[in-house]
Amino acid sequence: MSTASPAAELAAFAAELRFDAIPEPVVRFTENLLVDWFGSAVAGHGSRPVESIARFAQSMGPADGPSEVLINRRGSSPWLAAIANAAASHLAEQDDVHNGSVFHPATVVFPPALAVAQAIRASGQRLIAASVAGYEVGIRVGEFLGRSHYKVFHTTGTAGTLAAAAAVGNLLGLDGKQMLHAFGSAGTQSAGLWEFLRTAADSKQLHTAHAAGAGLMAAFLAHDGFTGAADIFTGAKGMAAGMSSDADPTRLTDGLGTRWATAETSFKWHASCRHTHPAADALLQVMQAHGLKPTDIAQVVTHVHQGAIDVLGPVVDPKTVHQSKFSMGTVLALVAQHGHAGLTEFDRDYRSAPTQALRDKVTMVLDEEVDGAYPQRWIGKVTVTTTDGRTLHGRVDEPKGDPGNTLSRDELAAKALRLAAWSRGADAAEMQAAVDALWQVASWPRVGRLLPVKA
Repeated sequence: MSTASPAAELAAFAAELRFDAIPEPVVRFTENLLVDWFGSAVAGHGSRPVESIARFAQSMGPADGPSEVLINRRGSSPWLAAIANAAASHLAEQDDVHNGSVFHPATVVFPPALAVAQAIRASGQRLIAASVAGYEVGIRVGEFLGRSHYKVFHTTGTAGTLAAAAAVGNLLGLDGKQMLHAFGSAGTQSAGLWEFLRTAADSKQLHTAHAAGAGLMAAFLAHDGFTGAADIFTGAKGMAAGMSSDADPTRLTDGLGTRWATAETSFKWHASCRHTHPAADALLQVMQAHGLKPTDIAQVVTHVHQGAIDVLGPVVDPKTVHQSKFSMGTVLALVAQHGHAGLTEFDRDYRSAPTQALRDKVTMVLDEEVDGAYPQRWIGKVTVTTTDGRTLHGRVDEPKGDPGNTLSRDELAAKALRLAAWSRGADAAEMQAAVDALWQVASWPRVGRLLPVKA
């Protein structure tokens, strides 16, 4: 039985993980996650907050470098490319999510891992191993921090620093002691508060940019001998003490090497906060089963977990497209009208009169069963009252995109192409070529550019 602390055990796992130790189904799933992330990163092209972060990063220099900034195809340092790509891939609200940790791994793992892999000319297998290390660490840190953490803190911004450090540290060949120092330096930089949602501020992109950059820096510093806290997780003034009231240290090492949390990750189907997806799918189920039109709906009650109320509750009258993605009423209104709350639907209709009318018919209530199952399971339950007086019930136990109802490779490729077309960040031929190549990432002798340089 190991006598190492949970922090040291997790650090050793992240440092020592190699491609050959990862089961083949997990490798294939990681390729899916990489393709899905790539589409979201390209979707950040042209977005005001993303372009602002990218301009800042590139104004700091260098003007050229080995790591690819996907939204403009320029090269820069690994740190600056990681910051820009992390901001970009969290913009469209289409990046993946792990239910149990309430954490978006891709947007803080792949940007620093790709940037460093390009810079050191690592193989595709090393990129996969590093990315899995990042997923496994970030997910477990999110689970460790618990539900109380998420009430105030954006877990992707906090646990994300540790995930980024693990991925980059693995690529740099840190040993277990060095990785533990990287965790200490990453954890002391963990940040991200939900307050931005109340005023539709741009902070969500800053959260992922900071987490990716801070984790990358922590790993490089550890490689240079820089030391960090020995127990950043459960120390008297560590993350649990400052950020959680229900932290569970056993979650840090749960099933290391046998439970592959990476493969538990969900893909997003609707272009909105994941807390809206279960109810959206349950409403679709009711409408399809009973042949309802939007005009048949008098009221929708969504039966939700407390986390959904905490995050979505403040958004009652969204003023921007991005803020509307955190409005349960807006998402369900779009789903009722179009059958899908996609990027185009949000851009075109989030403030339309029919959408606002339907939005105001939607309410959220705390449901004991749904709340008890969360965050391991995100159950969708709705009660629909029709204009002719009927009361109808819908339930979805696995929303589309969850591991038991996952997206196929064809669906993932089509999603990536839609994201690129929406942002005009790449044409269809460029995206298709990149996606086809990414399915084969494990065979790459070196990780190079994903998109051609613009003339």
